Amino acid sequence: MKQLIGIIFLFGLVNAQMHGEPSQYTKNLETAFPGFEMPATWLKNHSPVRIIGNLYGVGGHDLSVYLITSSDGHILINTGAEGSIVDIGSNIDLLGFKLKDVKVLLTMQSHFDHTADLAHIKELVGAKMYATQQDAPVLEDGGVSDPHFGGLATFRPVTVDKIIRDGEVIELGDTRLTVHYHPGHTEGSSSYSMTVVEGGQTYNVLIANMGTINPGKQLLIDPTYPGVADDFSETYKRQKMMDIDIWVAAHKSQYNFFEKYVAGQRYSPETFVDPEGFLDAIEVLEVQYIKQLNAELKQRINH
Repeated sequence: MKQLIGIIFLFGLVNAQMHGEPSQYTKNLETAFPGFEMPATWLKNHSPVRIIGNLYGVGGHDLSVYLITSSDGHILINTGAEGSIVDIGSNIDLLGFKLKDVKVLLTMQSHFDHTADLAHIKELVGAKMYATQQDAPVLEDGGVSDPHFGGLATFRPVTVDKIIRDGEVIELGDTRLTVHYHPGHTEGSSSYSMTVVEGGQTYNVLIANMGTINPGKQLLIDPTYPGVADDFSETYKRQKMMDIDIWVAAHKSQYNFFEKYVAGQRYSPETFVDPEGFLDAIEVLEVQYIKQLNAELKQRINH
């Protein structure tokens, strides 16, 4: 009963924020990013999708949220923007699972569009927040210490209960999820891999944080953070060496979700098989990275 009252109260609070006065974090976003307008696709829900095995997409039209189910509770990776808890909870219910059974919270990067409701969910269901050493401080101060977009709290701070490291295996029930440190996009960006056996076939699955370079990020001249150029380079190198059958990412647009999936289509473990697409996506980002390196090198020479 206490749980139910908490859910009703929180959903009412979120609804008030969405349809009434904006929260302080929303106001801070407007201050931090003058002229920024939340993309409509970041606020629009999408029906839940079974990716493969016990991996489900429970996020929005573009901002990806992943649920990994197990016999001893579930793992939730990311949220969307502030208020996304409502749609996430509804999507999990539609799959026949419960938000209250989430035991572990993860994020792929410490930006507000993937972290804003982690604190709400943590407080509501008592899940433990896991994060990399580099992203943990940013999560705990709500983005204030983010070296690129910091200065103001752009999402509700969330306490980190456990630091996770590259190569660590997160175990929950029969789920085994391996952490991959893939920095650059944020200093603590991480991906997560798992193996799924279905229909007698083994699939290597990666929930990939891609090495995208946000506008205004500096690699060489006044670098956004020390070593950022090397971090991007190492991430591209490591990702290209991975043996991946199925990959998804922090944004549906990054892995061409809508070219692979049509709403309501019948489940098949083959739907998201795309090893060539993964390599292509990395190479596109790497070309952009090289162009920016060259541009900054020219700027350095000219000055």
